[in-house]
Amino acid sequence: MIETKHTAKNWKAGMMDELVKKFSNLDIKSLVAYGENLLEQKPWLSDQEWVYQLILEALAYLDENSPDWTYVASALYLETLYQEAALNRGSNAELKYGDFKGLIEHLTSIGIYHSFLLDSYGSEEIIELGRTIDPAKDQLFTYIGLRTLADRYIAKDYEGRVFELPQERFMIIAMTLMRNEAKGQRIELVKEAYWALSNLYMTVATPTLSNAGKSYGQLSSCFIDTVDDSLQGIFDSNTDIANLSKNGGGIGVYLGKIRSRGSAIKGFNGASSGVLPWMKQLNNTAVSVDQLGQRKGAICAYLDIWHKDIYSFLDSKLNNGDERYRTHDLFTGICLPDLFMEQVEARGSWYLFDPHEIRTVMGYSLEDFFDEKRGEGMFRERYWECVSNPNLTKEEVPAIEIMKRILKSQLETGGPFMFYRDEVNRHNPNSHLGMVYSSNLCTEITQNQSPTIVTEQSTVDGKIIVNKQPGDFVVCNLSSISLGKAVPEGILERLIPIQVRMLDNVIDLNTIPVLQAQLTNQKYRAVGLGTFGWHHLLALKGVRWESDEAVELADKLYEKIAFLTIQSSMELAKEKGACEAFAGSDWESGRYFDNKGYTEGDSELPWNQLKEAVAENGIRNSYLMAVAPNSSTSLIAGSTASIDPIFQKYYAEEKKDYKIPVTAPDLNAKTNWYYKSAYFIDQHWSIKQQAARQKHVDQSVSFNMYVPNTIQAKELLNLHLDAWKSRLKTTYYLRSTSSDLVDCESCSS
Repeated sequence: MIETKHTAKNWKAGMMDELVKKFSNLDIKSLVAYGENLLEQKPWLSDQEWVYQLILEALAYLDENSPDWTYVASALYLETLYQEAALNRGSNAELKYGDFKGLIEHLTSIGIYHSFLLDSYGSEEIIELGRTIDPAKDQLFTYIGLRTLADRYIAKDYEGRVFELPQERFMIIAMTLMRNEAKGQRIELVKEAYWALSNLYMTVATPTLSNAGKSYGQLSSCFIDTVDDSLQGIFDSNTDIANLSKNGGGIGVYLGKIRSRGSAIKGFNGASSGVLPWMKQLNNTAVSVDQLGQRKGAICAYLDIWHKDIYSFLDSKLNNGDERYRTHDLFTGICLPDLFMEQVEARGSWYLFDPHEIRTVMGYSLEDFFDEKRGEGMFRERYWECVSNPNLTKEEVPAIEIMKRILKSQLETGGPFMFYRDEVNRHNPNSHLGMVYSSNLCTEITQNQSPTIVTEQSTVDGKIIVNKQPGDFVVCNLSSISLGKAVPEGILERLIPIQVRMLDNVIDLNTIPVLQAQLTNQKYRAVGLGTFGWHHLLALKGVRWESDEAVELADKLYEKIAFLTIQSSMELAKEKGACEAFAGSDWESGRYFDNKGYTEGDSELPWNQLKEAVAENGIRNSYLMAVAPNSSTSLIAGSTASIDPIFQKYYAEEKKDYKIPVTAPDLNAKTNWYYKSAYFIDQHWSIKQQAARQKHVDQSVSFNMYVPNTIQAKELLNLHLDAWKSRLKTTYYLRSTSSDLVDCESCSS
């Protein structure tokens, strides 16, 4: 803690003078008077306590009519960070940022930073990069953004004392991600990465933001495992998931290959307990293996809609019923073929099967097929074969009844998430190497999957040797563009190449504690470049959410982002080599560009030229784009989350031990009307935007739908049918209100 300085009024008075100059557009006389009054009435307050009182006072002025007060509170909080870091580092607080090289040396010596920072960079290079750090960039933070960054991400010692400051966190990330670049260009690449981060033009994923440069944790965001239908496979998978969870990864788990309840085991009918007990095991893993004490593990389990355990799966998060079959801490997702949605719409029958029995009787796995075209394909052929085979046991149910159970669960719990498996696999650019069974925790990752299988166990020289056939254990590395800043400032052409390079470097730098995931990471070199601040951008441009103009902007903007992302990965392939998965892919053949309709006659962008360049030079990353939720990182960047509309223009962000008022970004008389609340927006317009956007995203998007809790079942069903017919790949949460809505100000403007 900062020491009390009862008589040191000069620093406080100087700070107040600085506030008056910096925020000349605001009337802060009352705040100054409050601060002076505190000095007189409570001289025993420490510097930190005095500033915190001022912050609370400043936040009292923050509302829809005075949103800039967040920067006053942020400026005050920065002073406490500067002072605390200076005290802990033994430097001068007036300098704000002290000796950067000394910081690295100290945090390395006590084990917070990894030794590679000092091993990779020379003293002169570190000093030069320290001079590049720009304290003025701290003024870009809102108060909630700065608090989120300081509380969760900047480096502290083992007692929780602040050492690292915000701009140093950004520089350490840049140094970490660029450390293996060629020495002739490395320092300039570090500076370029710092430029992108410090201007809040982009954010890296939470694991990278938190762990880069440190001696613990890993850098990747998302993992997806495919569980084999064997006792060994199930327990091995649980161990792998636990190891990833403790290092900060969010995890998706495909359970569709596991036999259903009552299935045979070694010929004994009725012996299998089905999927739910293994979900219970995963639930316990999620609770007991936390992510470095920051948050509990996060796991989403996926199951096919034709699986016999689907009803108990759908009920697993409900608050009533048998607790032995409840997994309240797991998220759930449903894998839906086109055929099921057709049967729902036609009010037809649906049949439930045991995947193990299908493998035994039919000689194939139903989950291994998808419809190659809308309305026709191998999945529906195999499915109807199973229905008509008298040797298979099956359960016939009305398709609409299963959908009703899905809708009921969504209104009560927000899930299950929806995964449209046929649409995903039809657009998989790497289908030559496998297929996609499910998505991840946040429904934006769609990559090839397969289970890891133990092939042999033996003893050699007194040691147990386990041989495994590694499956595709999905890994994805994420970062996101701040649309509200990068697009108005016209810097996408400069930003995206450095962003793709940063993402690609994560792949080589990361040490993943699950070997099959490490192999998959190297094989596909998958990244997920995403975006946030969509509503922020619409408000700045004066574009209504519910408009053709917004849909057209989504189409054009995401096409441009896709072009620049593919181009950047191609340029990296020229420099460093194409990924292993490129040979035989839709990238190599050009089918990816043809399927998207990327021809120069229909676009202003030189797609034909890029298609030829990719065929000639390859592509560095076999998967390229994915739009994540970005809830915490968008707060840090002072923008709106992902592609979502805002909840409210003014609200209180509640954390574990404090509540902070927040306004929509850049809220003013001009933007006010364009910030329409999510719950007043016709969600069919959101689906139209998402359809336009999804066309250009090779993976998927964390797409939420917002509805009042009074919505009729028919209306909700129509939203899902619209999403499926609009060729969305996934939908994320169904977010519903818990009480009656207040009047919409934007609607009545």
